[in-house]
Amino acid sequence: MEKLEEKIGYVFKDKSLLITAMTHSSFTNGKRSDNMACNERLEFLGDSILGFTVAEYLYKNRPDMAEGNMTRVRAELVCERTLHAAALALGLGDHIRLGRGEEMTGGRARPSILADAMEALFAAVLLDGGKRQASKLIRALVISRLPDAEKLSRDYKSALQEYAQSIGKPLLYIPAGEHGPDHKKTFRTEVTLGGRRIAFGEGGTKKAAEKEAARLAFELLEDKM
Repeated sequence: MEKLEEKIGYVFKDKSLLITAMTHSSFTNGKRSDNMACNERLEFLGDSILGFTVAEYLYKNRPDMAEGNMTRVRAELVCERTLHAAALALGLGDHIRLGRGEEMTGGRARPSILADAMEALFAAVLLDGGKRQASKLIRALVISRLPDAEKLSRDYKSALQEYAQSIGKPLLYIPAGEHGPDHKKTFRTEVTLGGRRIAFGEGGTKKAAEKEAARLAFELLEDKM
């Protein structure tokens, strides 16, 4: 775990917090030790500090940004895709403790596992070093991706709808299935234009899946607009 501390520029006083943050539930399943804990509770706390830190940053540093845009940009910065990208850049997967099953099925590179571990890491730093240290880490790993988030948070659904209306063709978002456990489902949506399938999108909510489908469709059709 020392290598991870070097990567994030923070040395833990309580090493057990870092170990817990890097422990997936599959690692603790079947273990009999009462002291064995996974990162799910830290993930819960980390999600909250992440959302607050991003919102506070946008409020203080982007007075030009309207409330609606702030909401969309925050959602983009705290989503699984952004956290997964940050985790990959950090090499976080190398430090996660996984059960044999998850290890064998590629869990070390799975977006949901890496994103959850990132949130748990933020919480561990918060508990060990306070809000200032946690905010510093979130700024370095997440808020630094603001330019990309602003691009991705564009209202693609409205732009796509305007295009559909301009060419007189109906635009539809059609549910295309879901997968994952009940507490963390991934939804899939397809977008069609004039009855022709344009793109598929996935997200943690039906709305997020529609948004991703609209973004992908917009990028495919942008040259024609």
